[in-house]
Amino acid sequence: MHRKIFDPDHQLFRESVEHFVTTEIIPNHARWTTEGKVDKAMFRAAGQQGLLGMAIPEQYGGGGAGDFRYNAIIDEVVTASGAAASGLCITLHNDICIPYFLTYCSNEQRARWFPGLVSGDLMTAIAMTEPGTGSDLAGIATTAEREGDDYIVNGSKTFVTNGINADLVIVVVRTGPDPHGGLTLLVVEDGMDGFERGRNLDKMGMHAQDTSELFFTDVRVPAENRLGPEGAGFMQLVANLPQERLSIAVGAVAAAEAALSITIAYARERTAFGRPIGRFQHNRFLLAELRTEVDIGRVFVDRLVEDHVAGRLTIEQAAEAKWWTTEMLRRVVDAGVQMHGGYGYMMEYPIAQAYLDARLQTIYGGTTEIMKEIIGRGLGL
Repeated sequence: MHRKIFDPDHQLFRESVEHFVTTEIIPNHARWTTEGKVDKAMFRAAGQQGLLGMAIPEQYGGGGAGDFRYNAIIDEVVTASGAAASGLCITLHNDICIPYFLTYCSNEQRARWFPGLVSGDLMTAIAMTEPGTGSDLAGIATTAEREGDDYIVNGSKTFVTNGINADLVIVVVRTGPDPHGGLTLLVVEDGMDGFERGRNLDKMGMHAQDTSELFFTDVRVPAENRLGPEGAGFMQLVANLPQERLSIAVGAVAAAEAALSITIAYARERTAFGRPIGRFQHNRFLLAELRTEVDIGRVFVDRLVEDHVAGRLTIEQAAEAKWWTTEMLRRVVDAGVQMHGGYGYMMEYPIAQAYLDARLQTIYGGTTEIMKEIIGRGLGL
């Protein structure tokens, strides 16, 4: 489909991203999948290529372009390459973590962290989820008690993307008893005493992406590492979640497009009973339905990207995009595996890896059920 949201500068940027993914990520993806994490040298190379911190002001080395379409291009290219797990460290850094730094950093914090966020010397992560809590942010139990000019942090987090490799971790901590008003964001730095990384978790898919447990035992975090006011954490999270969910939707559509292309190509080549399997009416109709769904998802998400750039994206719209596109992706990859038959169950075929990687999409960033709850509340129900 012809897409109207990108201009020639975006197209040039897309070509740069495609070259980077082709030369720096794809050749190493299999090794990183085995090792369970990427080389941080790749992340630094992304910084050198101008693929990190595009929205950070030029005075700190950034692109000075607060245009989410550049982020969307990286999301699309990385996901469509089949090496999404190796590139997720980039999209998480740009789409999810950097907005907190951009919005809430003081001038001193900007001077201290922004250059590294752009160069790739500082990889970021955000730690919200705890072993006993999922989407219920009000249940966060990791504490930070003020002691002079420091906070003393105790607790644990889990399912932290970039958790093994990250240099800076935005940690959601409890600084007061109020379920929502008692949350604060602190930046914990690699090497702080009492900060330990647990297991690199063994996931169903996305094996090249490190996802870990983090433990905090009397970690002394300077108050100058706080992002924004004490007690503002919940509202800060709420403000940034729509972009995170839109980012996931962008990637879901790109992944569905890639999986559909793989399946169509297979349906043209694989023969049964003397003809390509795509010629059987059931398969042809199914692929027609999936083609339509992917196109619908693409148009909807492109429209929301435009709205986000214009400052009009709502919490409910982002939730709509997140749940529908990720569930659509599940339908596409499941149909792809089925149409591949026994070969679809073999890991040497890309559709099998796409199936495993896609299963996470309806969970992280807020489950499908939570997204529907957000939309339902927006209807006044």
